[in-house]
Amino acid sequence: MKAFKVIVLAKQVPDTRNVGKDAMKADGTINRAALSAIFNPEDLNALEQALRIKENFPGTTVTILTMGPGRAAEIIREGMFRGADDGILLTDRAFAGSDTLATSYAISQALKKVKDYDIIIAGRQAIDGDTAQVGPQVAEKLALPQVTYVEEVQKIEKGKIFVKRRLERGVELVSCPLPMVMTVNGSAPNCRARNAKLIMKYKHAKTVTELQNSNEDYLHLYNDRPYLNIPEWTVSDIEVDHAELGLSGSPTKVKAVENVVLQAKEAKVLSPSDDDMDTLMRELIESHTIG
Repeated sequence: MKAFKVIVLAKQVPDTRNVGKDAMKADGTINRAALSAIFNPEDLNALEQALRIKENFPGTTVTILTMGPGRAAEIIREGMFRGADDGILLTDRAFAGSDTLATSYAISQALKKVKDYDIIIAGRQAIDGDTAQVGPQVAEKLALPQVTYVEEVQKIEKGKIFVKRRLERGVELVSCPLPMVMTVNGSAPNCRARNAKLIMKYKHAKTVTELQNSNEDYLHLYNDRPYLNIPEWTVSDIEVDHAELGLSGSPTKVKAVENVVLQAKEAKVLSPSDDDMDTLMRELIESHTIG
């Protein structure tokens, strides 16, 4: 039975449930230091699909690839605690302020360095942007076929992957040749919990920068257990056009970030009569809620 190399594109995102007045910088970028960081929810759904492929095809490896500041290594460890084999942190000040176009460019260039992969899986979108663009843009830049809105990987055989897509008005069964890119819906199965044995195995996994800043005397572990070393790539490790990175490569500019809380201020009980329905429709049209 063939084994596969699966790459999961994951992102550490600010917890948008707690956006305060310091959430945005003067240049229009998110002040990530002012917000708590979490593993992007739909990327966890993507990780679960990758782990299921690993379970069904012995020898399959799952690698987490994330782009972000040094602390983004936290989600690589989180992925390893749940079953991923390793991870790569793509980090550099040159990436700061990247929109989806610049992000997908940097990630696609990193994937070109990885070279050996069969399936690239990402969450449909990140909660700090809700654009659903990075996965499809990566596929286009790598000239790979893509399937979006995936809810379940059903089987892989004869060089093709068969998946179920969740659409607005039903489901669709699709086959796609390998290698390919897929993005996974939040309606897909939730990611499994951390595994106690894997936590003990990977709890000291660190990047080079984290090791340099650490006061713990565990350096001997990283020679004896190479799997604890998380690769850390900068712009010097991948082939890039610097003009395509960061703010200079980002045509999208954020104008404002705010926390919007919807509250019900008025409730109205309607009967199922035609008169009540007509009255409701007129009110909605007059208030420009519809029409």
